[in-house]
Amino acid sequence: MSNHFPLSPHLPLEGKTILVTRSSGQSSEFSHNLTAHGATVISMPSLEIFPPSSWESLDQAIASLADFDWLILTSSNGVDYFFTRLTAQGKNISALPGIKIAVVGEKTAQSLHKRGLCPDFVPSNFVADSLAASFPESLQGKKVLFPRVESGGRDILVQELTAVGAVVVEVAAYQSGCPQTMPESAQLALQNRNLDVITFASSKTVHFFCQLADQVFADHSNLSHVLEKVCIASIGPQTSKTCRDLLGRVNIEAEEYTLDGLTKALIKWAINS
Repeated sequence: MSNHFPLSPHLPLEGKTILVTRSSGQSSEFSHNLTAHGATVISMPSLEIFPPSSWESLDQAIASLADFDWLILTSSNGVDYFFTRLTAQGKNISALPGIKIAVVGEKTAQSLHKRGLCPDFVPSNFVADSLAASFPESLQGKKVLFPRVESGGRDILVQELTAVGAVVVEVAAYQSGCPQTMPESAQLALQNRNLDVITFASSKTVHFFCQLADQVFADHSNLSHVLEKVCIASIGPQTSKTCRDLLGRVNIEAEEYTLDGLTKALIKWAINS
């Protein structure tokens, strides 16, 4: 369920222009929340989501779902592609009666709820890295299915699950990549220094933003100059680390690692700045 923020009488983000970097299909609710608080939002999709290069490993896993003890889903994309493929194989949620489901993040849980399912476990701080440490039962000898991005994802979760005795089967459920071009509105806002904040909701959006920006501004030193007065806002620690590595800094980090948490952090920053 989405959080709805009480509107301040003076709209705390009024007069702020915010560049939102998200995948093209996932930014609307976040952008709406920012706009509702007075911000001018410019969309710059920095991530494209598409099917994996092959469905073979996912199809094999779906054919043998009864062999698994847990299904772990760490993103809405993982939920959507897994269940779309489940349907394509002529199955539905009745194929999951003996499998417990763990998800990371409120939005992932919401995506699961829309499918008529409730997760059996959601870590309290919405971070995949904490999943194994806080798991509600021993995973020794348990078989775990992990549908995930085909390439470029972090491996820490699999390493930690394996370390506590789980047998983890990773399958490619979707792929992510960098868009071909930067929208003209975003390019003009950067070139004209007409931005107050850039938001990042994943490490990949930081990487792909830099790729697209480097195409426009010729080299990274030019980009650093363009961004010198722009506030860099991150959804959480891992994204912040990537911002520091590639952009040199982070000015805002959400206390709760969700888009609602990032909205709250932006409002707090605006009120105090």
